[in-house]
Amino acid sequence: MSAFNVAKFGGTSVANFEAMSRCSAIIENNPHTKLVVSSACSGVTNLLVELANGVQESEQRALILKQLADIHHAIIDQLADPTQVEKEVHTILDSVASAAEAASFQSSKKLTDHLVACGELMSTHILAQLMRERGVNAVRFDIRDVLRTDDHYGRAEPQLDEIKRLAKATLVPLCQQNVVITQGFIGSDEQGNTTTLGRGGSDYSAALIAEAVEASGLEIWTDVPGIYTTDPRIAPKAAPIPEISFSEASEMANFGAKILHPSTLVPAIRHGIPVFVGSSKEPEKGGTWIRQEVENSPQFRALALRCNQTMVTLRSAKMFHAYGFLAKVFEVLAKYKISVDLITTSEISVSLTLDKTDTAGGAPELPQEARAELEELATVEVEHNLCLVALIGNQMETKGYAKQVFSTLGDFNLRMICYGASDHNLCFLVDAPVSKNVIQKLHEDLFE
Repeated sequence: MSAFNVAKFGGTSVANFEAMSRCSAIIENNPHTKLVVSSACSGVTNLLVELANGVQESEQRALILKQLADIHHAIIDQLADPTQVEKEVHTILDSVASAAEAASFQSSKKLTDHLVACGELMSTHILAQLMRERGVNAVRFDIRDVLRTDDHYGRAEPQLDEIKRLAKATLVPLCQQNVVITQGFIGSDEQGNTTTLGRGGSDYSAALIAEAVEASGLEIWTDVPGIYTTDPRIAPKAAPIPEISFSEASEMANFGAKILHPSTLVPAIRHGIPVFVGSSKEPEKGGTWIRQEVENSPQFRALALRCNQTMVTLRSAKMFHAYGFLAKVFEVLAKYKISVDLITTSEISVSLTLDKTDTAGGAPELPQEARAELEELATVEVEHNLCLVALIGNQMETKGYAKQVFSTLGDFNLRMICYGASDHNLCFLVDAPVSKNVIQKLHEDLFE
């Protein structure tokens, strides 16, 4: 393992000049931090996604472009020597304007990736210059030269062997002499086209980079001081968790905890790299360490909430004592590259939720062509406006836990319950309007 540390800063951590200055101070305070992965400035990716979806009116496009320019100029204008950075950012903004106009005629996933990547490209120019002005020997590096992926735009798959080879050839030597500032979330395919790893993918790319350079640690700096028992904005008495296992944190991430991207921990687990999660606004408050093994493993660790869920229910009498029905269903889903999250079955029906991890926002949809093929097998019902509640813990098969949980939920209508595949979680769907009440009630009874 290398002696150096990888630090990743989220959008709120690089939102403005003051936030970027705090990031620089955190980096300066840890001489082992040699590689910094930055997100786009807060709010920028959403504006770029809006442009990528195709804005027809030129006035509206111009307004969004002005918003993008204003966000970055608010930071650039406070630099001591903004000349070169201003030039670099304006070049990228010109590229955004051209791509946004093209998207207004016809959008595509390839064009979307090109557009949304521009946020990270701009923020890293600014952060590198700000750090140089603070006396740090900082250099900006374009991660697309290392983070090689396939061409599945919007949710590209990393090519691990190639990433490692390129990182050892270029990134590792650069980190010996400098603090390297690079981008999260983005990569490139074999043809050099820009790709993205999906929404939230900057955490994942930071972990991939940490793995490739064999870092001794990965820090993820965000706007909250570590991982909490649930979202403090929903349950005010939520408490920080000092230490959590990889398996628990993976479950939390997978089931919607905003702090981590579901795939973030996989590269860290592969190489046993400890992950620290803390607040760039309040670094003195400490944070959460995620490790392979932890001393304390309570039965109930945390609650996670994931909204914008889509449930598909298939009903057919042909399922009764039949062979191969589910195989046919999954064959159709695989054909249209539809990822399934949860599944429950009965004798004549199957309900499943659709997973969504690509760059565009919103609830996952069942494509019309896929629905038509599924309707040849069964009646198909699609429901939206649902939320997934997940209770994360350890050894949850212990006698009596179910009574404790479900007696708390007596006043709520549970749409779908999943348990058994893992003793680390129990999850269920509820209607979106009551989802926060469910979290509050469970947290009150199980954690407070």
